[in-house]
Amino acid sequence: MSQQGERPATEDDWWNRLYDASAPDTGPASRAGDTLDDRFDSAADAVAADDAPEPREPGPERYPEPRPAPDRVRPRAWWETHPADVSAPAPPAAAPSTPDRPAAPPRQRASWEPPRTEPSRTEPLHLPPAQVPLPPQESAGSPATPPPTPPARPQAGHIGDGPPTYDAEPTALPPAQPQDLDELVADTVLDGARYGTYTLRAVSSRGDSARYRGEPRRDALLTARFGTGDAALVLVAVASGARAAEGAHLAAADACRWIGEAVGRSHARLSEDIRAGRRGDLKSGLHRLTDRTFGKLRAGAAELGVQPEEYTAHLRCLLLSADPECRTRVFFGVGGGGLFRLRDGAWQDIEPSVPERAAVTGDPVVGFGSPPAETPEGDRLTMDLGIATPPSPYIEAPPPPPAEPFRFRASVARPGDTLLLCSTGLAEPLRCEPALAEELAVRWTPAEPPGLAAFLADTQLRVKGYADDRTAVAIWEA
Repeated sequence: MSQQGERPATEDDWWNRLYDASAPDTGPASRAGDTLDDRFDSAADAVAADDAPEPREPGPERYPEPRPAPDRVRPRAWWETHPADVSAPAPPAAAPSTPDRPAAPPRQRASWEPPRTEPSRTEPLHLPPAQVPLPPQESAGSPATPPPTPPARPQAGHIGDGPPTYDAEPTALPPAQPQDLDELVADTVLDGARYGTYTLRAVSSRGDSARYRGEPRRDALLTARFGTGDAALVLVAVASGARAAEGAHLAAADACRWIGEAVGRSHARLSEDIRAGRRGDLKSGLHRLTDRTFGKLRAGAAELGVQPEEYTAHLRCLLLSADPECRTRVFFGVGGGGLFRLRDGAWQDIEPSVPERAAVTGDPVVGFGSPPAETPEGDRLTMDLGIATPPSPYIEAPPPPPAEPFRFRASVARPGDTLLLCSTGLAEPLRCEPALAEELAVRWTPAEPPGLAAFLADTQLRVKGYADDRTAVAIWEA
């Protein structure tokens, strides 16, 4: 036995065993692909793995194409075994090589390398749909609550068998002059307030006929407060210009403005008389202020060169104290219109009664101390000689029309009453159409007064045959 522990052999036998081509290498057992090139490739792959970039977010990526197989096979060394002697997995199908850089053939894992795994292609990340929690009232277990229904918008209706002739909405605007733009009036004016124990609503709107023909609103409305605190005085004035007059809307506006100026200058005395209940002083004082206003209207007609009856207006006013302890409501004015009171669900016409025009004028009054025109027996004291009287050389102007009587009323309101002051455009259908009066009584009977929009819709209830301007002032007593 030799020093390596082998059995003795002949010289030729030892030589043949050492240099025989079919003898295995004396080193470790060789494996397929264990060459110098393979070891270099393994080291290069290990360094490249350390410098690999951080993994990116999942998503569609492009991977390099597999490297093509070499066009030629490297010659095998004498100490390497033939690849056919070692069972190895079949290489992938060869792909056409690029002329710039030929790809290396697939190699076998070296003995010192850890097992390698094929990189798996990253699939796109599919997240489940987000589950949004439903509100408690809309959960799957309970029925969905329907959205709240918006309140109905007030609409202008009509009373009677058929609709009115004209449309309810404005059609044409009044003509305007560039130098007289301050004379234009709006189609509708709406106002309101609350003082003491009452709530005020006021509206003035153009009639259906004027809206269709493009005529200005002949009615005028003025709401004003003079003073402060409990001594404050509220004035509401309603004026209507003469029908078919060219400047009727201007006369109505002047009447409201001038009566407002007169009341404003005397508001302290008027407020004191109302709170003290001095009806006699109120009637005489307001009569004097009204006469001054119509005197200015007659002077304005003379300046314009028109007849007094063409530049005048019907004027109706309310005076209200801001003192919660005072429930006296004063009405005064000249001309047509209406004054109504809604009490216990029924309308009362409280327009002050005035004597007939013939009763006011009467027959000519004989002067004091003049002899009678005839004797008690019927004999006249003059003799008719049958001589024709020559015409007078002077042109006699027609006598002026008799003045409208002054109207005044002071009443004490009760809780729950509704006082309505209106122009002729609303007063006539209220007196002549019971259906309109009943409908407004139903709407205004509740203790809570309507809002401005609801009040406007109530006053626009139309009746066929009544298409004039409408102006209304309502007072709800708490």
